[in-house]
Amino acid sequence: MTEPAVRFEGVTLAYGRRPIWADLSLDVAAGSFIAILGPNGAGKTSLLRAILGLVSPTSGRIEVLGAPPRRGDPAIGYVPQHQHFDAETPLRGRDLVRLGLDGHRWGVGLPNAGASARVSASIASVEASAYADAPIGRLSGGEQQRLRIAQALVSEPRLLLCDEPLASLDLRHQQGITELLRDWRERTGGTILFVTHDVNPVLHLVDRVLFVVNGRWAAGTTDEVLTSEQLSTLYGSHVDVVRVHGRILVVGETPTGYAAEEPHHEPALVGHERAHL
Repeated sequence: MTEPAVRFEGVTLAYGRRPIWADLSLDVAAGSFIAILGPNGAGKTSLLRAILGLVSPTSGRIEVLGAPPRRGDPAIGYVPQHQHFDAETPLRGRDLVRLGLDGHRWGVGLPNAGASARVSASIASVEASAYADAPIGRLSGGEQQRLRIAQALVSEPRLLLCDEPLASLDLRHQQGITELLRDWRERTGGTILFVTHDVNPVLHLVDRVLFVVNGRWAAGTTDEVLTSEQLSTLYGSHVDVVRVHGRILVVGETPTGYAAEEPHHEPALVGHERAHL
């Protein structure tokens, strides 16, 4: 049986007395595309940070590609939340991508033909060669995001973590980014964990979903998790899930903040002791 790309064993994360999620136990299958869903403040970015070794769980154990999480692991590519660069930022697109190889070191990377070739190849793989030498702050949001993905892929990772990579992009650029991710997974067999508020742009790529809210979580297929019954249970308030023309719409008032009761998990979604994604 193939080793999971990511394994959570009874993991709880809290900031002080504030619970983020509790007793998270799941395996992420190698080569899968997992959408991580939930409202703001539910702990989606924190989950990625735990995989990156940037935060430590309150309890439980995490394995990433068969080892404990560690900072700067080149086997993990990371696409952070989209933020526009200032127009006067003295950085070319090519320089941004190069940071994916040596950005953890002090100072500017030394000239290296092999590294330069990898940077150029990564840029070409996301079809950004035409503007790679332009100032990063003068590029459109979609162009910047392609270069961020090139930066995440330049180390030739096995696992790609994407934090809201489609936010603030128009439909055309959203489609372009999802196609890049699809092509990378098909070409390399890599695993993608994709944080998003809206699953619809990647619905055709998603194998499983993880939904986190109010300290609770549920995992499974979209048909298992994204239902009125299950989301109402997670939110503690009535939620309608409507499917219209191949799109999933979540409608209803949901409470803000975190529930006071103990987190719990739906057996139908997570199995007996561990969810397999």
